[in-house]
Amino acid sequence: MRVTERKPPRYPWWQLVLLGIVAAAEAAVWPIRRMWRSAEPLDRYGLAHMTSAAGDTLLAIALADSVFFSIPADQAAEKVAAYLGLTMLPLALAGPLLVPLLDRAGPRRAISFAAAIGRAAIAVYAAPRLGTQVLFPAALGLLVLSKVHTITKNGLTMAYGPAGDGLMRANARLGRIAVGGAVWAFPLGFASLRLWGSAGPMYLASVVYLSSALSNLRLPRPRVSAERREVGPRGRLPALTQAALGAVGMRAASGFLLFLMAFALRRGGQPTWWFGVLAASAVAGGFLADLLAPRLNVNLAEEAVVIGCVIAAGFGALVAFEFFAVPVLALFALATGATTEFGRLAFQSLMQRHAPEGALGRVFVRYEVVFQLSWVGGAFLPAVLPIQFRGGILALAGFYVLLGAAYFARQRGDRGATEAGGA
Repeated sequence: MRVTERKPPRYPWWQLVLLGIVAAAEAAVWPIRRMWRSAEPLDRYGLAHMTSAAGDTLLAIALADSVFFSIPADQAAEKVAAYLGLTMLPLALAGPLLVPLLDRAGPRRAISFAAAIGRAAIAVYAAPRLGTQVLFPAALGLLVLSKVHTITKNGLTMAYGPAGDGLMRANARLGRIAVGGAVWAFPLGFASLRLWGSAGPMYLASVVYLSSALSNLRLPRPRVSAERREVGPRGRLPALTQAALGAVGMRAASGFLLFLMAFALRRGGQPTWWFGVLAASAVAGGFLADLLAPRLNVNLAEEAVVIGCVIAAGFGALVAFEFFAVPVLALFALATGATTEFGRLAFQSLMQRHAPEGALGRVFVRYEVVFQLSWVGGAFLPAVLPIQFRGGILALAGFYVLLGAAYFARQRGDRGATEAGGA
């Protein structure tokens, strides 16, 4: 008797496509379901942070074609300065209001909830009015509340981070979650933009912000550290001085590089796709740092991470100057994005560790203001001065070298003072 082999059934192509879409949707939704069901406080807050980042992504898509982000390369210096100053205004408005509230653990959940619900309300109000003068105050309000969320995140990360993991790992984990939220929101925002114009992603952002607010309602009460430490005037912490030097320099270099790419490439006649490649490489570098940070030795000092990032970025800038080509520049942007993110994670962990429980607001706001000022200062130079790209890269390499030298000189001086005091 002859046995005939049974061929596997052949499915129509449209069924295969549908199965692929369902599998992709399941893979995208699974992390959200896991965080929703998790009893770990950081996972629950991660869901609120992810939806906040997704809403910010949708907001950026909605405003991408508006005059709010359309500053040409040959803009007058005073207008560029006004734009950069606008990035400082949200923190200047939000900071003093947050200080007394963040100094206590209880209101932090309420602040995060209010920031999300406020952005939802502004987004739904501004969506049908993007072509009017409402755009500017609405955008400012959204930026203020976004900065409120960012500052509050420092306190909640410290309260919800697992005790054995280390703060740097907790910050990196939230960084990866935020990138996941942005990646999840981008195709939805782009599709709604094509279907309904700028109002589409703005309405969608309001829904996502509302879900972020509801996620905050599920957060447990933040734990409070019983340890008390002294804090200097206006939130200054002597233990952070050396690391702050490197972190501030990295933030200034980040602003300088971004505006150098945006303006110098156009002045030099390079094709616009160069900027897209370099910007994407920098974002990928930041995400790579979020992936690698949890694998660092828990006992590795955050100060060592900060200064190591400064040295690596300086070496990368010298290589980019010597070999001026798109692949090399893309690798440099990748390395710069990674080192900047490593430095940010390390300093955030230090700040969260050393900030006294009764002075969290003063510490967090102080250093956020310093970082924002340094970023604006770094961005201002290539925006208003005719700096060529290669010359700017060489200047950036020199800045990294000086920053590293200043760090080691200060460390040596502190060591000498300690030895003299001991003698």
